[in-house]
Amino acid sequence: MYMPSIFGENLVDDFFDDFDHSFFSQPASGRQASALMKTDIRENENGYQLDVELPGYKKEDIKLELNDGYLNITAEKHQNKEEKDQNGRLIRQERYAGSMQRSFYVGDNLTEEDVKAKFENGILRLELPKKDAKQIPEKKTIAIE
Repeated sequence: MYMPSIFGENLVDDFFDDFDHSFFSQPASGRQASALMKTDIRENENGYQLDVELPGYKKEDIKLELNDGYLNITAEKHQNKEEKDQNGRLIRQERYAGSMQRSFYVGDNLTEEDVKAKFENGILRLELPKKDAKQIPEKKTIAIE
């Protein structure tokens, strides 16, 4: 259906073309990632449980690492969708590539062995134990003359 408009020849295609270029071509981080990687955090007697929503991702698309007291979660996907007609001629081909990352401060005392991770039905579940924090030295003030 052809729909004339002041926005271009096809309003729907123009919208999705602009949407694809501005949204999916850049890695999501900060506010974008938190909007895409919805996370529930629960505290129990032994530690914390994080449930991170990653719909459409596979276990192989997800990377976890501890770095300077931060737990970094990265999800990256590359997808190629090809449609052909009955004669095998290409009628449409779409590609998607995107990544997002989110970080949580977990302290310097956790090691990779402490973190338990499970991915099932688009939910990444992380179990983090409570560990005693390093002793923080008492602040001492210096008088100004």
